[in-house]
Amino acid sequence: MGFKTKIVLSFFAAILCGIGCSDSFLETEEPDLVIGNTPQLDIEEANKAFSELPLNTGVNDLELTVLFNKKWAFRLTVPEITDNELVPLFVDLHGGALTLRPDVHKRGSCVLKPALESTDTEAYVLGPNAQGMLWFEPFNEAQVVNLVKFAIEHLNVDPKRVVVFGYSDGGFGSWFFADAHPELFSAAIPVAQAYGLISNDNGIAIKTEIPLYVIHGELDVIFPFSNTEALVERSRNSGSEIEFVKAVGLDHNRACDYTPYVEDAIEWVKTSVWE
Repeated sequence: MGFKTKIVLSFFAAILCGIGCSDSFLETEEPDLVIGNTPQLDIEEANKAFSELPLNTGVNDLELTVLFNKKWAFRLTVPEITDNELVPLFVDLHGGALTLRPDVHKRGSCVLKPALESTDTEAYVLGPNAQGMLWFEPFNEAQVVNLVKFAIEHLNVDPKRVVVFGYSDGGFGSWFFADAHPELFSAAIPVAQAYGLISNDNGIAIKTEIPLYVIHGELDVIFPFSNTEALVERSRNSGSEIEFVKAVGLDHNRACDYTPYVEDAIEWVKTSVWE
């Protein structure tokens, strides 16, 4: 069974529901355009287009046209820094990934943004739009991976301080990218999720190669706390380095109330991962 197939099956087993994921992008792919898990786009053209984007300090809402006339829509927040200063990059994966809305990636700023501000963390924040597909689908894998690479190449990003953060569906995505692309990220912060761990052929969960700070609501009824606690323990038994934090009294639908816990996660990244 392939890597991606295991991800999909684990995900649906975890959420215990019959939601179908969009495969319209896959239907338009030609077989020779797929290398590994990531569709091969015209990377040079997309990279050049990214390098020419007009960026201002603060919030920038941007688009790049890629293969099959698809668009990568994303919000890039640019910090106020000096020309030679390198700063972290936080990738902010939104929840409700199956929601096909042009502004869905602009609506989750009540968690990560205030946490960065309150911890005095100057950083780029990259928030892509999932385009109605789950984060581990090939289109989104290509979008996230390449946008991170472009940002490292063309912006004042410290490549050793790139973090992937996500809430709910975004939390699934953040753990997925930690597993699938540990070379790009220094840490992951999955919040309010029940990620389907990737297992080897013997059914043993693989080790996540970068440290994780997993936050989960005590009263979450969509993804019960005990389920995520068990997943964390399985992953730890495989050697993964995980800080697991219970958000006392919080359920799944109060995302903004998780900000203090994300503040602690950012401080953990600064003191335990980057130093």
